[in-house]
Amino acid sequence: MALFSHIQQAHIDSYYVASTASIPDWPALKGNTEADVCVIGGGLAGISTALNLAERGMSVVLLEGSKLGHAASGRNGGQVINGYACDIDTLRQALGDDAAKAAWDMSLEAIDIIDERVRRHVIDCDWQRGHVVAAVKAKKFDELASWKEEAESRYGYHHYQLWDQATLRQHLASPRYAGGLYDSQGGHIHPLKYALGLAQAAQSAGVRIFENSPVDRIDQGSKPAAHTAAGSVRCKQLVLAANVFVGKLAPQLESRIMPVGTYCITTEPLGVERARSLIDSNFAVADNQFVLDYYRLTADHRLLFGGKVSYSGLPPPNLKQAMRADMLRVFPQLDDVKIDHGWGGFVDITMNRAPHWGRLAPNIYFAQGFSGHGVAVTGLAGKLIAEAIAGESERFELFGKINHRPFPGGRLLRMPSLVLGMAWYRMLDYL
Repeated sequence: MALFSHIQQAHIDSYYVASTASIPDWPALKGNTEADVCVIGGGLAGISTALNLAERGMSVVLLEGSKLGHAASGRNGGQVINGYACDIDTLRQALGDDAAKAAWDMSLEAIDIIDERVRRHVIDCDWQRGHVVAAVKAKKFDELASWKEEAESRYGYHHYQLWDQATLRQHLASPRYAGGLYDSQGGHIHPLKYALGLAQAAQSAGVRIFENSPVDRIDQGSKPAAHTAAGSVRCKQLVLAANVFVGKLAPQLESRIMPVGTYCITTEPLGVERARSLIDSNFAVADNQFVLDYYRLTADHRLLFGGKVSYSGLPPPNLKQAMRADMLRVFPQLDDVKIDHGWGGFVDITMNRAPHWGRLAPNIYFAQGFSGHGVAVTGLAGKLIAEAIAGESERFELFGKINHRPFPGGRLLRMPSLVLGMAWYRMLDYL
């Protein structure tokens, strides 16, 4: 069994579910069928892959074990961020300067994909430009200044503004930070509405979507197949986009990712005036600590605040109260505000935090290891997999050159090892 193999049959109670007016139901797979491509996983990566393939004229079946967007794709902080979860030096060491530059440019393309999809398919998902990385300490602010200079000189990126402490306080009403780096191209989104909007677009393009259809096993070979309890899909190409639920379908992939819990709360509605007194131009914020806080305003003028990490699979005791204490560390002026929602979920991280995309066989593709940057980069993964299946594999194969080591300790010991490692990095946050 996978470390986290349980699949829920319904969406959890979260702000995203509560604020989505209508969540469609798709049927479960019953019987045997065929397609050019079978995509396993109904999150942003799988839906994006299916949509891109259908737009290229291929017949596609999408299998989701629960509800579309029920996992990380419909629970995350909604932050749309350039780059990848690893720093750019990780990519330069793995790929070389030119390929790292290409990977950086593709991360910007990932944001453009969101913008284009929202506009073309008229997806009502509260897409908003603007993102700030905030520095808790002066040395962390110096790191932001250095990165801005490198981004401009090495990568030709000129959309950053470096805000010192006084400037940041003009836009963000928190005493916590030494400064920040504003990016006009990043932003935030309602991820569940976006995922469901993409799914509707995929269905309109011809994708056959099946929910509550967990895949028990896959067959490899010239015509792979995905088997569920009630049917099967035989195909020419197969895509694994199950992330933390990949489990027994591909143990060699499971060993190279680790499910990490992260958690969110939303306040009661603050009203537009009070909400904008916190963040004046409605940008998203994440700090650059190892154990980071991330937050933004919602369309109905709440504060959505996320953070904490758990490698144990267990949420913090008294989740809402624990997260509220973190929120008040950033915004002490919200001491009188009630918390309406609290929830969590798992993101899949890799050892080096770089994305893990590649092939198990010439006709079996996978994408996992988004490591907290999946809102944008999943769209890129879907586009590149579709390119590769269509015979244009150069961009996809670039990511396959990144070496990904399995987590140490095997299934039994990798979690304690990570808990110790997290404690070390958390200590560095305080230095």
